[in-house]
Parts: sequence; C-alpha cells; structure tokens
Amino acid sequence: MAPGNALTPPLMTVCPGNVVRRYGFALPAHAESVCRARQLTRERLGRWGTTDETLETAILIISELVTNAVVHAPGDHVICELREENGRLRIAVEDQGFGPMGPQLHRASDDEGGRGLLLVDAMSSCWGTHDTSGYGAGRVVWAELPHEAGQPC
Repeated sequence: MAPGNALTPPLMTVCPGNVVRRYGFALPAHAESVCRARQLTRERLGRWGTTDETLETAILIISELVTNAVVHAPGDHVICELREENGRLRIAVEDQGFGPMGPQLHRASDDEGGRGLLLVDAMSSCWGTHDTSGYGAGRVVWAELPHEAGQPC
C-alpha cells in the first residue's frame, strides 16, 4: 500500500532510502483531548530524536489545531498525524466539520480566542487546510516545520 491517507496525500513514488516516519492517533472531541494530544506528540517526537526547539513548537501547534477542531467543528473525534520526511515535520489534525469557510486568521482580535492560527502561522514554515475526500464530511488542517531528527528508536 502506498504511503498516504486522508490526512496526507499519497506519494507518487517512494525512492529507496527515503525515510518516512508516520504516527497517527484518534481522540474524542473533548477539551481534555488537547492535553493527551500534547503528551502523545511529546512521546513520539522524543522517540524520533527531535530537537528540543522543534519538539516544543510541534507541541504548541498540535495543541492549537486540536483545540480548534474540538471547539469549532462538530463531531465525536479528531484524528491527528505526525509525519517526518525529508527534513520536514508535518502535523495534521482532521475533524468532522464541514462548511463553506475553512479556518481563518484573525489578525485584529481583542477576544481571548481566535488567535491560535496566528501562532500556527508564525511558528510553522507553512500551513493549510483541505476538505477530506471521498468518505464523509471533514476538514484537515496541517502545518509543517523543518525537522532534524536523530536516529530512530
């Protein structure tokens, strides 16, 4: 089976010698799941030998993405994926929401909320969103970071 799923598009080809690390987990769409997402991310990236700076940034990003999914999207669960390939770490969170508008940056907001994606935008090298395809309503929000991992465990 070729690498790829609903969170990440399949690769056209995988050359011998390419190392792709992937880790996914599903959590209930509850506020308590944000803490669990941080824990699972910390554990996995620690096993991958991620630098402290990248690890802390990834934890902040997954926290924001899971929080947004839990707060703003209907559904009973969220799916998270960490993917490391070619010096890039991709963090993706899929929810069960669907609507005409995707996540939006709120640049001028005095509210307590609404600034999470500004943090994601500032701390990641790129981020984006797409609807799930072919199996029901949902949206994936992802962010990428440069990633320098040590030896696999």
